[in-house]
Amino acid sequence: MKTRQAISKISLALVLVFSVLFTSCEKEEGIDIPSGNGNNEIGAIDQGINIQRDFMGKIVDESSMPLSNVSITIGNKVASTDANGVFMISDAQVKERQAYVIAEKAGFITGLKTVVPTEGMSNVQIMLVAKNLTGSVSSGTNSEVSLTNGAKVKFDGAFKDEDGNAYSGNVDVYMYHLDPAHANVYDVMPGNLQAINSNDDEQLLETYGMLNVELKGESGQTLNIADGHVAEIHMPLDPAQSGIAPSTIPLWHFDEVNGYWVEDGEADLIGGVYIGEVSHFSWWNCDAQFPTVSFCLNVVDDTNTPISNVKVTLGRAGEVYPRQGFSNANGEICGLIPANETITLTAYDQCGEVVFSTIIGPFSTDTNYGDIVLSGTVTEVISGNLVNCSNANVTDGYVNLNYGHQEALAEVTNGAFAMNIIKCASINTFSLEGVDYDALQSTTVLPFNLSTPNVGSIMACSSVTEFISVQVDSDPAEYLLLDLYAYQEGPVNGMFVISSQSEDGSIGVGGDTTTSGTYTTPDFWVQSSMLDMDYNAPDTLQFTISNFGPIGGYVDMTITGTYTDTSGVVKNLAITIHVLRDS
Repeated sequence: MKTRQAISKISLALVLVFSVLFTSCEKEEGIDIPSGNGNNEIGAIDQGINIQRDFMGKIVDESSMPLSNVSITIGNKVASTDANGVFMISDAQVKERQAYVIAEKAGFITGLKTVVPTEGMSNVQIMLVAKNLTGSVSSGTNSEVSLTNGAKVKFDGAFKDEDGNAYSGNVDVYMYHLDPAHANVYDVMPGNLQAINSNDDEQLLETYGMLNVELKGESGQTLNIADGHVAEIHMPLDPAQSGIAPSTIPLWHFDEVNGYWVEDGEADLIGGVYIGEVSHFSWWNCDAQFPTVSFCLNVVDDTNTPISNVKVTLGRAGEVYPRQGFSNANGEICGLIPANETITLTAYDQCGEVVFSTIIGPFSTDTNYGDIVLSGTVTEVISGNLVNCSNANVTDGYVNLNYGHQEALAEVTNGAFAMNIIKCASINTFSLEGVDYDALQSTTVLPFNLSTPNVGSIMACSSVTEFISVQVDSDPAEYLLLDLYAYQEGPVNGMFVISSQSEDGSIGVGGDTTTSGTYTTPDFWVQSSMLDMDYNAPDTLQFTISNFGPIGGYVDMTITGTYTDTSGVVKNLAITIHVLRDS
């Protein structure tokens, strides 16, 4: 069990990650920091030339709860996450084959993720793991620290500080073992499993487990193993990989400077545990290695329309945990795959059901595969317009969509947003939140129904608790914010009325039921001083109730379709209602 001197003694980890659109940030977007010279070192991986790309992402904890105030660095730009854990960075200087994302927050292991940037917005999802004290040891004596799953580190008692001086005293040990079976392994691990081996060849890794270790002295200073000494690490094998796990496997550390793994020793499989020696600490990884190529594809429907937020997995024969990614708003996915091997490509809808599967490859060079057409799938375009407190289009913002088993972020461009998703067979409702992150304002979470996927115009203004928006054709939407009333008459689920009358205009909406669903006239009706509607002419209006809450709760509905005005002109109408029920 030997070790190899590292290219860089700083290290961390991750697995192949594909790029996606949906993302957003905070008003620190675009702060520049000095960039490096961008030159590749001898023996380093050639990541291509410098380019500028846009990124959006979400940072969560181990419970998938959003983390705010996480510092994000991509190339020469920095930003911080907002209350939703979302960040957005524009025009970051990255490499053609690598964008290196660093996420830092006190109390958590630093997130280090690498993605292959796409032409459109690249999506980044990172799960930060809490930094927990595992145990304490003393210098000068043999000792060991272990986790409940059998992961272990044995020390010989020799430590040094960041200046290379010998350290004497107590040592706090922080350990974290990442099992390949972890449900969010690709969001936790550093990098994207891109690596350089002992022959200076670029490789793609298949992980059998990762271990992060941090050492702290009595004054909180960072420590490491003393020069000329080693520690012994133990990583338990995932039972699902027992049939394919090699008896001896290369060890790799994550190079935090360059953002990829470096071969550095080997480990032996003994009694279901990989055991090896390491000369320094950060992230370590037990991995099989394969030659690699860059790979891109586009996910589209039968009409050649890009589909966003489609989960796609790519796995070689015998691989237990295939690589995965999500398509961005342009349907794009890019990443790294093993070269010269046939790959099983599988696509899933938002509810986790397989909608497409095929065998592709082998590929010996970087490849743009082109379109994969998800024939027969039913898609819906969720769209709308987001305005700020001044009723002006939001220019820097995002929409957070929750549908099926997934959340997705969509960029807002001059107020407009749209995403084409696969419709699940059994789920017809969705919710979304619009955010103006320049002003740190939100719509709150609003419920909608896929019967009317155009949600109309919504307002990101935290001081606004209820509103009615009315838009005719492509005219700017008008908002009613005052004197809003919603009440239900008669028996439960009986007739209701929503109304507003102020100097801004008047509107009345009603129907003969409060049950969620989509309805038409004459059972439902709308009247407004802003519409100049001919109430005797036919219309195609659809009234969709998404939610009719109790007294004090919200009533949410949309009205879409066409009507005829008193001049005989047919006009398009979009009304969005989010009001508090009064009685």
